[in-house]
Amino acid sequence: MRGETVSATDHPEGERLRGRIAEELARARSRTALLTEAVDDDDLMRQHSPLMSPLVWDLAHVGNQEELWLVRDVGGREPVRCDIDELYDAFKQPRRDRPALPLLPPAEARAYLGTVRDKVHDLLDAVSFTDRPLVADGFAFGMIVQHEQQHDETMLATHQLRAGAAVLHAPPPPEPTARVGGEVLVPAGEFTMGTDTDPWALDNERPAHRVDLPAYVIDATPVTNGEYEAFIADGGYADPRWWSAEGWEHRVSEQLVAPMHWRRDGDGWAYRRFGRWDPVRPDEPVVHVCFHEAQAYAAWAGKRLPTEAEWEKAARWDPATGRSRRYPWGDGDPTEAHANLDQRHLRPAPVGAYPAGASPLGVHQLIGDVWEWTSTTFRGHPGFTAFPYREYSEVFFGDDYRVLRGGSFGTDRSACRGTFRNWDYPIRRQIFSGFRCARDAGPDESHR
Repeated sequence: MRGETVSATDHPEGERLRGRIAEELARARSRTALLTEAVDDDDLMRQHSPLMSPLVWDLAHVGNQEELWLVRDVGGREPVRCDIDELYDAFKQPRRDRPALPLLPPAEARAYLGTVRDKVHDLLDAVSFTDRPLVADGFAFGMIVQHEQQHDETMLATHQLRAGAAVLHAPPPPEPTARVGGEVLVPAGEFTMGTDTDPWALDNERPAHRVDLPAYVIDATPVTNGEYEAFIADGGYADPRWWSAEGWEHRVSEQLVAPMHWRRDGDGWAYRRFGRWDPVRPDEPVVHVCFHEAQAYAAWAGKRLPTEAEWEKAARWDPATGRSRRYPWGDGDPTEAHANLDQRHLRPAPVGAYPAGASPLGVHQLIGDVWEWTSTTFRGHPGFTAFPYREYSEVFFGDDYRVLRGGSFGTDRSACRGTFRNWDYPIRRQIFSGFRCARDAGPDESHR
């Protein structure tokens, strides 16, 4: 199921895999430490928004998942703290209820994480990567790395919601080095969606399958603040013509007038970013908009949101070879030249800042910067099989969630690739979400 496996005695491949796992585990833990050591214990224990957990819950939860999957399941070792399993079960404990739970205080949570990680290092030295599908190619370790990095992005979103002063700092992203904009035609035809070969791809990214799409046109870049401001200035939030019935009801009930964290600033707008107010930069991708806002903007612009398949074809399909790449730029891992990932910068980069990351068709900034809403509801690919448990993906399938693609500036490279699928409720804005638009190709365009 997971491609070629590596055994404990496969040298140097086995040792390389062990080294990569150790490095990725350490990198994730370093980020967790940064996000939880930036504030005092009171802030760690406080719930900063009913949409989010107290930071200290996320802290112990990543350790508990690591214990459950690696120490107990992969390693078959004795539990470290089976008494806290229910406290940190995300399905049993809704976010709104977590502040009232008897959570581990920060010092105890950190000690717990340290104990679990020591046991995981002992296990990593001895594990065979050929025992069973769960550990083939180091999958279980990769799953835990991605899980921790996903919670780190959630904690970063919690920091954005904090009412206190700024405690996180990062250099600004690079300035544009290419003039990009307009639209890109994606020709009609088949492409391979999903993957059978990416060793750490999660179950909802599998299996690879052929999808045949008619010709369509997609924006070369995400929608920018300046473009979105034009929608606001034209009365977009006051005109129900552009909104779905569900979207308009939500806009009215929540009194939405602009993206989350925006406020009027003279004749323009300012944006609160991790405790600091700055003027809205026109050439940055708009962020903190919900699906309904994205859909309304697209209708106002005479377009629509892309389907998930359209987004993935624009991101991965290489017309020269007919194959689907792992990333828009190729199969190699992201570097700082390709994409705005890894929390290196605490904001989206202006459009044109990453020409090296463009797809073969010339679509830019598909990876990093902002999660991009699609029009697709979350379901399994044809032939989907839950692995290693239904609760990762399958229990969320249905009409309640919309798929987002591409990752944000707060997404780590280990948890992002051209097949990676995120999902959330269409009303959510606290996530680092933006979008780009698409439209059907006209008769003249489809034959170009």
